[in-house]
Amino acid sequence: HLRDQGSVAAGIFSGEAAKRPVEELVEEVNAQESMAGADLSTEVSTDAVYTIPVEGEKKYTVVAYDMGIKMSTPNHFAKRGIETIVVPAGTPFEEIKQYNPDGVFVSNGPGDPATADEAVAIVRDVLKEEVPFFGICFGNQILGRALGLDTFKMKFGHRGINVPVKNHVTGKIDITSQNHGFALAMPTENPGEEFDTDFGAAKVTHTCLNDGAVEGVALSNGLAYSVQYHPESAAGPHDANPLFDQFIDLMSNHSPNNK
Repeated sequence: HLRDQGSVAAGIFSGEAAKRPVEELVEEVNAQESMAGADLSTEVSTDAVYTIPVEGEKKYTVVAYDMGIKMSTPNHFAKRGIETIVVPAGTPFEEIKQYNPDGVFVSNGPGDPATADEAVAIVRDVLKEEVPFFGICFGNQILGRALGLDTFKMKFGHRGINVPVKNHVTGKIDITSQNHGFALAMPTENPGEEFDTDFGAAKVTHTCLNDGAVEGVALSNGLAYSVQYHPESAAGPHDANPLFDQFIDLMSNHSPNNK
């Protein structure tokens, strides 16, 4: 049924709840709100700014937008000498300037990226100021929208730890951990081809080998990049961990604090 219909609303009932009439249970399932159009990132985001300190010597400061962030992400940063200042989802770019960030990060999170107009506007401000940018999952969709791409709800979302992704820049294939039901629309006939944006040329850098879905985008000048999968996956696979080191290299060369 799932193979033919795609992702559908469902319910699991047990104990006393399962003794109710089937019609009543089906009605409860059908009453669930659709994920399409759901603005959930602001509901799960932090209410207050907090800081994750570095492990050892501090090298950089990154402002991370919490769209539903996993703690493993700032932990990856901390191990690399990055102090992470986590801010609520809707924090204006002008407000984060007080932290003098070397880079900006937008995290994973739930909901329909088509509703995230505020986050898209913030990322566009980041790109205008040429501050190094890195995004994961929801952050990938936000960067894609900031570059002018559309998003859509997938018939079959990507769930699990053995999803093959091809890097069209290096030709390398990573086995990844994924959990998303929305994706970016492919902007060109072939992945890896450049397309025009308000911030210069960009390209789709990664695609899923199972269905061709967009799994990463980047500005061709290297100042902003993102992936749809989870390089921070604590349980693995860890093929994509070097993406964090890529952020280090980007900040070392282009941090606004170096100008």
